Amino acid sequence: MSPSSDTDSLPPTARHEAEVVLPANLHARPAGRLARAAAGFTSAVHLDHAGRSVNPAGVLAVMGLGATAGSTVTVRAEGPDAEAAVAALAEILATAE
Repeated sequence: MSPSSDTDSLPPTARHEAEVVLPANLHARPAGRLARAAAGFTSAVHLDHAGRSVNPAGVLAVMGLGATAGSTVTVRAEGPDAEAAVAALAEILATAE
């Protein structure tokens, strides 16, 4: 048997990031979709825009980013389902109407 280390008991963690150019303003409808989607993941998720970072689980926080059509939003996540979280939120941002 090999000796056990403290890292053996830690859950698997992934870090993933994606940049999305918004096709439309980030208003209430896509903000609500982002909040619902973000709540379904265990990873810590953040949206970054213009030097600000917010947890997308809050609709008002997402709308407070002030992201408009043509601007870039970065989706970051860290945790066991980070890649899936970033992919899901990036898809919502890329198809915002």
